[in-house]
Amino acid sequence: MSRIIFFVILIGGAYFLYRRFVSDAEKLQAKSRTEEKERQTGAMGTLVKDEVTGEYRVKREGE
Repeated sequence: MSRIIFFVILIGGAYFLYRRFVSDAEKLQAKSRTEEKERQTGAMGTLVKDEVTGEYRVKREGE
């Protein structure tokens, strides 16, 4: 019985690490695509509109 619990915990941990790896890889790929597009167009950054004030600002890295 203890072996079954051990393997269930092991498989659950491996699945959790796999999903985390995939999500990090998707974020990195999206960031890379954005940087490539900015380099191709010669842009210095991406502007986003603030919904509250209506002003445009440069997109921060975490957005």
